Amino acid sequence: MIYWNVLTKPRRTYPMDNHSSALVARHAGLDARIADETRRPSPDLIVIASLKKQKLRIKEALARL
Repeated sequence: MIYWNVLTKPRRTYPMDNHSSALVARHAGLDARIADETRRPSPDLIVIASLKKQKLRIKEALARL
């Protein structure tokens, strides 16, 4: 199922079970860590890239469910 958020950006919803809930939580945690890192005075671009790759892997895993 796809719905539109306030910014009219399409988002996909995922069926929730324990595994997908855990993936969604990890995805949100990575999002917060990326935001924290980018707000630092001198953000570590390697760390940000690594976190984004992890986030993408989780997104792909969710899409396969």
